[in-house]
Amino acid sequence: AMHPTHMPRATEYIQPMVDMSADLIEKGFAYEAEGHVLFAVESYADYGKFSGRSIDDMIAGSRVEVAPYKRNPMDFVLWKPSDADTPGWDSPWGKGRPGWHIECSAMAHELLGESFDIHGGGNDLMFPHHENEIAQSKCVGHGFANIWIHNEMLQVEGKKMSKSLGNFFTVRDLLDQGVPGEVIRFVMLSTHYRKPMDWTEMKRVEAEATLGKWFDWLKTTFLDFSVENLAVYTNTKMYPPDPSFVRFLADDLNSSGAISRLHEMFGDNNVENVIGFVGALSVLGLLNKNTQIDLLSFSGVGWVGEYPEGIEKVILRLLFERQNARKTKNFKESDRIRDFLLEAGVEIKDGPDGPEWSATSSFEPSKLEGLL
Repeated sequence: AMHPTHMPRATEYIQPMVDMSADLIEKGFAYEAEGHVLFAVESYADYGKFSGRSIDDMIAGSRVEVAPYKRNPMDFVLWKPSDADTPGWDSPWGKGRPGWHIECSAMAHELLGESFDIHGGGNDLMFPHHENEIAQSKCVGHGFANIWIHNEMLQVEGKKMSKSLGNFFTVRDLLDQGVPGEVIRFVMLSTHYRKPMDWTEMKRVEAEATLGKWFDWLKTTFLDFSVENLAVYTNTKMYPPDPSFVRFLADDLNSSGAISRLHEMFGDNNVENVIGFVGALSVLGLLNKNTQIDLLSFSGVGWVGEYPEGIEKVILRLLFERQNARKTKNFKESDRIRDFLLEAGVEIKDGPDGPEWSATSSFEPSKLEGLL
């Protein structure tokens, strides 16, 4: 699995949080009161616009006891005092600690800059957390997030997941129970992120059966070879995903539609279809070292420079055709393909793990361009 570029801890960014709070005070969007720093919601005309609430409606629906030092009941904390038993840091307003919302704005600015593309989160965080993040970031002059993605909640057997119902578990719990990771991913991706995701035992069984069926088809069709380099699974240049599949994902991350496209593609032994199918599985993260799917192995030893667009796809198709010829004992055809590739400077080595190709220093892509 890929790891994030940064995994920040809030305690490492206390000073930027203090600085942002002080900046908000200086710009007239926040104020100090009894060791607290509070954001003044009435100072930001767009407050409530993101979550579709007015300040009056928020006050009316609030069940939180209003602190006497607040100018407006909806003003939220940027900094609060700490006592001897509470973690705290020095600040212009005394020893204290940051509020919940300022942490995210300060760390996002430090690591992502003035603005960034996508901010995700559950739809239960739209208010107050995301509303407050936007307010404090915009008021210090930051662009913050360009796109917001809010996911629905997870259910178990049709009921909301909660500890009180005894149906709370983690992905790690499922893995420890022997549920394959790609099965968990498949179940989650089968529902659009903006709809409630329901984990059920039946869905788990169905997902495992579907993936098993797909993998068996790939292994018995073209991809009955193994690879040593796992990178080939996720090399979308080598295995470009099906265009229709990509269009589904490009439409508001419609993963359920993308999976429906995979169901349509299943069983079509056309080489282009198989390549697009494998590429799509790679994009969804459904191919990993535990799937036991064997693929062709590729390398580019001796060749310096970029391959012309589509050339690798041509080589892949020829290797498929050669392997099928070998399977049907049509060795004349398999040798013809081998010799044709060799003349273009592509060497093939047949080993127990299947064929590997390498573009040698004498590689001439132009000899293959007629097959594009």
